[in-house]
Parts: sequence; structure tokens; C-alpha cells
Amino acid sequence: MIATYINAVTVVVGAAAGLLLRRFITERFRGVVTSGIGVVTLVLGFRLSFESQQIVYLALAVTIGGLLGEWWQIEAGITRLGEGLHRLLPAGRRAAGGGRGAEGRRGFAAAFLNSSVLFCVGALTLVGSFQAGAEGDYELLLTKSVLDGFMAVLLAAAMGVGVAFASLVILVYQGGLTLLAGTLRPLVTEPLLAELSAAGGVLIAMIGINLLDLRRLKTANFLPAFPVMIALMALHPLQHL
Repeated sequence: MIATYINAVTVVVGAAAGLLLRRFITERFRGVVTSGIGVVTLVLGFRLSFESQQIVYLALAVTIGGLLGEWWQIEAGITRLGEGLHRLLPAGRRAAGGGRGAEGRRGFAAAFLNSSVLFCVGALTLVGSFQAGAEGDYELLLTKSVLDGFMAVLLAAAMGVGVAFASLVILVYQGGLTLLAGTLRPLVTEPLLAELSAAGGVLIAMIGINLLDLRRLKTANFLPAFPVMIALMALHPLQHL
């Protein structure tokens, strides 16, 4: 778990640095930062999604997962969680009830949501957690910590303090995977890992699209794509040849 704790701390420290930087960036230049992050995020998502060797499964997983997520209103639930966290902050309590307060809660929730998905759906999270928990090898998670810290600087500079609270998701999700690694690792094959990484790339690309204001996509509603992909790969006929 030590590497996950480090990862959470680097996100908080990076977000704090980004918030300091945010004070010196005007709204005009903040838009430039957001656009730059959006393009890089889009490219990263495409790069990961190209790892898929089962494009039909990828399409099915994303589509079925999106339908399930829309039915279960996953993004709305995470947004409410983000808004609840915002109310715990002094600024959130002072602004409660006002129009600007509602706008602040939405901005906080969007930053919390996008950064949580970005920090947790990549291949480094899956592979790194398994290596850390099952083998005691922290190299990948420590590398991820550095990358997440730098990304947190840029995200917080563009989107605000909600980015720092993504560290809570890292602790719960990545920490949970690390603790369960001994049980889960034998069940995770290289083909499955590649397809899960590709599904994560699709969600990362969606975040890039949102950051660029190309279209408003409910990214979190597509999170069920991961269990759907696991089910599809488990039924894959080549697994039994």
C-alpha cells in the first residue's frame, strides 16, 4: 500500500502547486492550459485504445457499459459525491445556497470526476497494483505517482481544487486492487489486460473531448465497460482452445 499512499500524496501536492499557479493565470490563459491538457488527454486515450485486439468486444463493452451506466446514473452519483465533498470545504459552506455556490459545486464536481477517472482507468493502475500487491514491486506505481503529480498540477491550474480530492479515489480503488492482487492476479491474462487498457483509453479520450468542449460526454456512465469487457473475454472462444 505504500506506493498507493505516495500516489495519493503526489496528487495532493501537485494539485496544491496547480492551485498556486492558478492564482497567476488569467481566465484567458487558463483556457489555453485546458485546451492543451485536452489535446494531450485525447492523444493518450487514442494511444491506449489502439492496444485492443478485439475491436468488436471493445465496441460492445463501451456501448453496453454506457447503457448500464446511464440506467444506473453513475455519473450523477459521482457528481453528487463531489458536490458533497465541496460542501465540506470552508468556501463551499460559505457559498451554500447561492447561484455562485451552485456553480462552484458543479466546477468542483467536474474536476473531481474527470481527474478521478483519468488517474484510475489506465493500464499503470491495473498492472502496477497487481505487481505491488502480489510481488512487492512498486516501480510502476511510483512511476505513475510522478506522472499523476505532474498532471495534477495542470488539471488543478485549469479546473480547481476538486482535482486534489481524486486522491481519495486513488486510495480506495488503487489500494483495493493492491490488497486484492494476490487473489485477482492469476485471473488476469495479458489479452484481458490489453482489452481493459483499451477500454480505459476510450474513457480517457472522452475526458479529452469534454476538456476541449467538443461534446459533453458522461464519461463515468461508461465505467461498467470494464466488467462487461471481463465478461466478454471470459466467454471468448479462443480462451478454451
